[in-house]
Amino acid sequence: MKHFGEHLMLDGYLGNYKRLNDKKLILQCLNELPEILGMHKLSKAVIHEATDNGKKDPGGWSGFVVIAESHISIHTFPKNGFVTIDAYTCKNGLDIDFIVNHFVKKFKLKETEINFVQRGKKYMHFFGK
Repeated sequence: MKHFGEHLMLDGYLGNYKRLNDKKLILQCLNELPEILGMHKLSKAVIHEATDNGKKDPGGWSGFVVIAESHISIHTFPKNGFVTIDAYTCKNGLDIDFIVNHFVKKFKLKETEINFVQRGKKYMHFFGK
């Protein structure tokens, strides 16, 4: 182990309005992804409707699931065809391509932006055995 965990941040553009506005689909994504990735949910996924704040955020859905390995969150902006997704885990070896393709298919994204961070690079220095 060279680092403590991994944080994938995915921004999706030009997605399908109906899918990005589908509360059940977003909950499905939050409930199924931990299992697909071999992670363990500590709670049921929760989702909240976020209303238009009159600025750059036209409203949508914000969902979150706590996993033993950390968390997964999804924030949709259906009117803009935009979604932000975080998958943070203390596991190493996230299959970035799989996760990105999973959400491209689910929300019919036409463009993506990916940021990936290795977290806790000094972890083994302080706590390794």
